[in-house]
Parts: sequence; structure tokens; C-alpha cells
Amino acid sequence: MASSNRPASRHDLPPASEICRLSAVELADKIKARKLSVREVVTAFLDRIETVNPQVNAIVSLRERSDILAEAEAADSALAKGIAPGPLHGLPIAIKDLAQTKGLKTTFGSPIFAGFVPNEDDFFVERMRAAGAIFIGKTNTPEFGLGSNTYNNVFGATLNAFDPALTAGGSSGGAAVALALDMVPVADGSDFGGSLRNPAAFNNVFGLRPSQGLVPAGPMNEIFHSQIGLEGPMGRNVRDMALLLGVQAGHDPRAPLSHDGEASYLDRLDAAPKDGRIAWLGDLGRHLPVEAGILELCEAGLRRFADIGFATEQIVPDFDLDALWDAFIILRQATSGCELKAHFDNPDRRDLLKPEAIWEVAGAMRLTALQVHAASTTRSRWHATLLKLFERFDLLALPTAQVFPFPVGTHWPKEVAGRAMESYHRWMEVSAYASLAGCPAVNVPVGFDAQGRPMGMQLIGRPRDDLAVLQAAATYEAVLPWKAGA
Repeated sequence: MASSNRPASRHDLPPASEICRLSAVELADKIKARKLSVREVVTAFLDRIETVNPQVNAIVSLRERSDILAEAEAADSALAKGIAPGPLHGLPIAIKDLAQTKGLKTTFGSPIFAGFVPNEDDFFVERMRAAGAIFIGKTNTPEFGLGSNTYNNVFGATLNAFDPALTAGGSSGGAAVALALDMVPVADGSDFGGSLRNPAAFNNVFGLRPSQGLVPAGPMNEIFHSQIGLEGPMGRNVRDMALLLGVQAGHDPRAPLSHDGEASYLDRLDAAPKDGRIAWLGDLGRHLPVEAGILELCEAGLRRFADIGFATEQIVPDFDLDALWDAFIILRQATSGCELKAHFDNPDRRDLLKPEAIWEVAGAMRLTALQVHAASTTRSRWHATLLKLFERFDLLALPTAQVFPFPVGTHWPKEVAGRAMESYHRWMEVSAYASLAGCPAVNVPVGFDAQGRPMGMQLIGRPRDDLAVLQAAATYEAVLPWKAGA
């Protein structure tokens, strides 16, 4: 049953300071108006990290405090000289450890890269740096982002923000927990098959997987085929996600399939529609095994939409969903598996790979060009199917996950609702549908079960209509009876 009360975290934590509870938008505004100094803001968050992070292991590769504070003082000095601040000026941010950060260790959660320090930023990181963010460290992730449980042999496991016995989800688990426990004001995440949405649901925060190509990916060895995995914003509220997306988004010539978005997502959130039509896909006519209680929480969330003028209709798309899952596996192996093969082929590295990485490589080695083409054709038909649905509906809704947060020592659920899971990611099949269609999808919190475990719901919008998805999420957030976070 949905709860209107956010349960207290089972971690023994002091309350966050007033500064750390301010939204990223509020912090940025106060810094620009010089009502708060960057040094004050950064110090508050570093103090919070010092207190909280040892209990959850969300932030890794934390830089020296003195170096971070030196950057904070330089940011204050720039404001004093009248230099125009960027939209993230002075905000302390930790970047997910799958993204390259110039001069800051980036391990990809793998012992292969335990000491790797890049000499360049990922494109979206470069934009965040130029917008004035102060990078304080990284957020933890599973090895190469494989699996929705954040643990690795470099830094260990990240624990759920509400219960230290449970997983944080993944692969953006460190980011979600750092947000939920007020260690960072806003965070980046990445998402192939739910890696941004799942941990947001498991930790009661928001997370947006943008439209394909909105946030340019790279630098990468291959820039034309690998288009399912992408970067996006996570936040304790929708406005903070809109702020960060405005920095991350937009065409970059180095990413030839990237495209421009809105001039400002934040400024247009208030123009949200007063009504709309939502297609509730639920468990897709029992195609998806779903743990008891999840659908009920999501349906309670949909009733909140009904209270503000949105009509909901339950539907099941006319599509071979088993064939669609097969296409997802093939396309993931054809991208991620092929990318990992260089490590598999190196005898000094092969034994350092987790079983899930080897599974992806082994699958890639069996693929034929005909299979990849057939999978892409299936994906294309799915995209066309959703476009037809969007002629009738403004949004599609699905649970964000098929299980509640599970014990952190469980690598992945082998069974869901009595049905065996044949791979490490089959239990997250519900996240593949937006990924394969290239649609924007946002996780919104829907409540907690009787054990206090959080859950979320996906709102999926038309391709390249990220603003409408954010607006719908903001409309929903306004009637949510609790705040995001822990």
C-alpha cells in the first residue's frame, strides 16, 4: 500500500544542514546574489560527506579538501571581480565514475582502471566544468556499469539511502544515494537499461533518461552505432534536473548523432499542461513478473495525476515483447560486449572482469551481422509502435523496477514473482522499452511498501519532447505528499 509518509532512514545520521537541504537552483541563485559564498556552500557539503559517506560509500575518489576549497575561493573571487557566473557556478558535484574527468581518477568500477587518471573530460563533463561546477570526486558504480546493484572490487558496495541492508540500485547507485542523503545538490547519471532510473526509484529521488542524442556522448571509439546508453540528470526535485539538463544538452559536432534541445528547460517548467492522457502499461498483460505491491504503488501515483486533471487508460501494446527483449540483448552485446572484448582478449585483464562482463563478450562473439540487423529492425518497429500510441496519449507509464530494493549481498535477483531470471538484467526488462525507442523517461517517486522500501514510476514521453516529460514530472511533484530524498 502506498504511504504518504517518507520513512526515516535506518542509517544513524544527523540531519543535514540548512545549506545542504537547499535545492541546486536555490544554491546557484544565492551564490550569484552573493548571499552565500561558494566556500560556505562547499564546506557544508564536504562536512556532510565526511559525516555520512563512511556509512554508505556513495562518493569515491574524493579530492583533498584543501584543493577543493582553493577552487571555491577562486570561484568567489571571480564573482567579486564581476565575472559572469555559469549556471552551476560554485556547486560541488561528484561525477559518476563511468565518465572521464580530466585530472581526476576514473576507474569505471574496474580494477583494470584502478589508477587511471584521464587527460580529458567526457563531453557533458566538459560542459558542467565550463558552467562553473566544482568537481569534488566521483560517485560509485558497478564495474563498467553492468548490473543494477552498485558494487565493485575497487571501492566495494554502495548502500541504500534508507536501509543499509539493501542495494542502492545501479549503475548510478552512488549518485542516487549521494543525492538522497544531501551529500551533493545535483548529480549526473547514465542509463542503458535503467541505470539512471532504477537507483532513483530505489532511493526516492528523480532521474531523467533524456531522448536519444540530446546529451552528446563521448569521447568514444565508436560514434555512430552506440546510441542506447546515454547520460542524464538526477535530482531531489524536477527543477534541479531541468537546471542540469540545460547544461548537459545540445549538439556537439564530435557526437554526430547529437541534436539541440530547448534554450532553457528550467524557465519553461511552469508552463506545464493542466491535463493530459496517460497510457498505463502496468505489467504489460502479465508479460512482466512484478513483485507484489509495486503495481499498487504506481497506481496510487496515477491517482495523483487524476486529481490534477490527467486521464489514465490501461493498455497493452500489440507487439511481440519477447522478440523485443531478444533485440535488446543482441544490441547490448553488439555494443557493450564488443567494447569490452579488448579486455577479454588481454590475458592480464580477463580474470579481472566480472562474470556479467564476460557474459556480454561471449554473446558478442556469437553474433552475426544478420542478427544485429534483425534486432535493429525489431527496435525500429517498436519505435513506430510507440509513435502510434503517442497519437492518442501524452505519456506512457510503467513501474521503474520489477522488484523492490533487495539485499545488497545479492548480485542480482534470480527470480521475480516466481519466475526465473535467465540473465543478470532480465529483472530490469521494464526499463528497456524507453531505451529501445529513444524516448525520454523520468523516474518519479510513488511511495514505500510496508517495509519502508522506496519505489518509482516511469513517465515516458515522445522522442525529443523532454520538456513535456519534465513538465509532467513537475506537475506530479507539486502534489507529492512527501519530499524526495531520505
